[in-house]
Amino acid sequence: MILQALHGYYERLLDENRVVPQGFQKKEIPFVIVLDAEGKFVDLEDTRSGEGRNRRTGRFVVPQSVERTGDNAWQKANLLWDHKGYVVGHSDTDHATAKKQHESFLGRIREVLKGLPDEGVKAVTRFLEIGDFQGILAHPTWRDVVAKGGSLSFRLSDETLLVCERPAVRQRVAAVATSVESGTPPQACLITGESAVPARTHSPIKGVRRKNKTTTRAKIVSFKLPAFGSYGKQQSLNAPMGRRAEFSYTTALNTLLDRDSHQKLIVGDSTVIFWTERRHEIESVFANFFGEQEKGVPVQDHKQILALYRAPESGVRPELDPTIRFYILGLVAPNEARIAVRFWYTGPVREVAENIGAHFDDLEIAAPPKWSPYLSIRTLLRAIATRNDLDTVPPNLAGDTMKAILVGTSYPSPLLAAAIRRIRAEQSQKDPRTGTLTPNVTYARVALIKAILVRDTRIGGPFRLNAGKEVGMSLDIGNTNVGYRLGRLFAILEKTQEEASPGINATIRDRFYGAASATPIAAFPHLMKLKNHHLTKIENRGRAINIEKLIGEIMDGITDFPVHLSLQDQGRFAVGYYHQRQRLFGN
Repeated sequence: MILQALHGYYERLLDENRVVPQGFQKKEIPFVIVLDAEGKFVDLEDTRSGEGRNRRTGRFVVPQSVERTGDNAWQKANLLWDHKGYVVGHSDTDHATAKKQHESFLGRIREVLKGLPDEGVKAVTRFLEIGDFQGILAHPTWRDVVAKGGSLSFRLSDETLLVCERPAVRQRVAAVATSVESGTPPQACLITGESAVPARTHSPIKGVRRKNKTTTRAKIVSFKLPAFGSYGKQQSLNAPMGRRAEFSYTTALNTLLDRDSHQKLIVGDSTVIFWTERRHEIESVFANFFGEQEKGVPVQDHKQILALYRAPESGVRPELDPTIRFYILGLVAPNEARIAVRFWYTGPVREVAENIGAHFDDLEIAAPPKWSPYLSIRTLLRAIATRNDLDTVPPNLAGDTMKAILVGTSYPSPLLAAAIRRIRAEQSQKDPRTGTLTPNVTYARVALIKAILVRDTRIGGPFRLNAGKEVGMSLDIGNTNVGYRLGRLFAILEKTQEEASPGINATIRDRFYGAASATPIAAFPHLMKLKNHHLTKIENRGRAINIEKLIGEIMDGITDFPVHLSLQDQGRFAVGYYHQRQRLFGN
């Protein structure tokens, strides 16, 4: 199903002239050898532009690269482009191998382009056969070729296209790419169902991010060792796919994973790509939901997606077509040689929009000024990460969270525990510059906890509330849940202390939040006695009486403090605390 969808996406891109045909690929070529029509060296051109990290290398459409590994890799050269060992036979250390690589390079041109009446091919062949490379080696740019590495190719001095991009060459390469291999009988292709000669090996997939922030160059379909074969079949003949189908799905995947792709997201350790079966606006706006808000960019309002989600309520016809199929694929790279599918989702755009809209509804809670009501998934994951480092988030949690959002199921169970754990871990954390306490019950953490509780109660998840009212988006004085009420009480007690001792560096939150939220009996009796002391220090007696009344209203019906609170009630404690603090400070 995944490969079939990618094959369909390639066909769509081909119709839109956004991908290269079979037998070709887009490749960064940093250096170009410029020749005249007689095959004489003219110049060594540097295609890179820009400065520093923004420096970009020129990209060209070149014949597809060959697979080469092992001791005999020198025998396999790319056509009309490759590194300096193949192109000019130069190596800093292994001159013998470089010489053999160069012979293979020339042999490949003779083999594939034999008899082709093309001026560019004739010039390159003549240049290589003469073998006088002193002009290149003496050129100032050659130092960059040696230092930076990268591929070289050829161009005629009076043209802009590379020799491998000339029409006659492209026509010959395309014909070779679609020709039938001798000795391999056709089989039913697992992607198209048609009878075709299967590809023995598949092209590598580039751009899947690893945990150390490097990217892989591995295969998604591979039968490398003999032990993986069956019925005497070797390599990828165990899962036969036609050569064209193999090219189409790998090209589509590499296009989506390209460095400049806008249909790619990094969520935790997963690289997520998405596309639609036909051209659709959601491909442009989907990344805004889960990506980081760029600095200086106005807050996203997601009007189009939310209008689609609320179309049945508003009766307004949505701008986005809701029937087109939407695909989302999450990939991970546990090591350099492997790519694994973390999750796969497919459904109509309407379903995706509904699930995203429901996620934002569940997440909605009174927000502090200047905060977006639409928290990205990276902001939510950062809220549960140690030191805000996304690499500390458990590997599966990010992918499972995104899957829950897209499919509309319960959020992963570890998410609630992680949010509560971070709140308790940071209860006494101070700003290193000012020395004052930093908030531990933050907007993002509480929004996440509220979403988990609300969704579980709605769909019957593991944290569902069997009786009573679930937490809302703002203070609810009618909510009788003991966890929620004790959270409110704790906020009042902290505020009382702050008013009794203005400018205090540490509050009861510094020492008692963890105990109060988990084992109330161990903290609240002492805090209630401390409250009496704080009230006597408040000079405004009317204010002190109002606080006493508010505490009485919250405590109405609570005769004994619970010995402990369950995990979900600890979550309601945090929400109650946050709601009450927001009300006390008028937000």
